[in-house]
Amino acid sequence: MKTKITSIATAFIVMASFCSFAAEKINPLKDLNSANIIRTYLEAATAGSIEYNKFLFSDDFQYFNTANNVSHSKRRYLSFLKANRGLKFNCETTYQLLDECGKACVAKVMMKFDKFTRIDYITLNQSEDGWKVSKVVTTYL
Repeated sequence: MKTKITSIATAFIVMASFCSFAAEKINPLKDLNSANIIRTYLEAATAGSIEYNKFLFSDDFQYFNTANNVSHSKRRYLSFLKANRGLKFNCETTYQLLDECGKACVAKVMMKFDKFTRIDYITLNQSEDGWKVSKVVTTYL
């Protein structure tokens, strides 16, 4: 009897562990519209929030800075955001959806600091997993 109980308990533990590995992380951004995705990007870029970053950026994400002609991949950009977790920029932010047609969207984000303005041009693509930021091009005024 003791062997049967042990065997059944082991079977339940094994099934539970397989279920936990097989379960996908639910994307909390999946049903948001493009404007809400832009606001989530702004929160990550200016308020140091990294909670949704793994859902926010597409796998082929590219960041390009025109000031120094440097390009970064998703992995590198997420590392940068993680290193600046909790860092809040002292800037006024605005955004504008420039065009949205079908499953593509282009937006302009302005971060106005005291002595300069950072402008991010953001490309979003919509897939079955929702809107994702696929490219950010940054310039400064």
